[in-house]
Amino acid sequence: MRTPMRAALLLALALGAVSAAPVVAETVTASPSVAADTLPANVLVAETASGPHRFTIEIADDPVERSRGLMYREAMDQDAGMLFIFADESERAFWMKNTILPLDIIYADANGTVVSIAKDTTPFSTASIPSDGPTQYVLEVNAGVADEIGLEPGDKLIHRRIAR
Repeated sequence: MRTPMRAALLLALALGAVSAAPVVAETVTASPSVAADTLPANVLVAETASGPHRFTIEIADDPVERSRGLMYREAMDQDAGMLFIFADESERAFWMKNTILPLDIIYADANGTVVSIAKDTTPFSTASIPSDGPTQYVLEVNAGVADEIGLEPGDKLIHRRIAR
């Protein structure tokens, strides 16, 4: 190092303008922008890279509600959906029998992390639409919503009934 530059650095150190301590990167863990326990029971938030997106949802948490799901519905608001809640994580598969609306089916694990998304499913189809791994929660929304909000695997679903 040249002498004038060295002298300037020593002077800066002496005056406290520059720290001789090594710089350590601070680890910051991402936390949701919304606390699940502050949400009403009928509101779910999807945390994406573009920010939080709120949905007004219905809950399907027993066998009868889960088997009926969104069958026979002729319309659903763009910010609405249905959250299917299961007792444990397992491979899941849905179908579209008697479902009039094309849907995006979002599979999430026990912590609400999106595992996979089946986009723009075919109405009335009896084809199995499997998750790409164990899931405990399934969110159904109108087809195209996942792309519209930028939802991707790894994003989070936040709801008071989803463990964090």
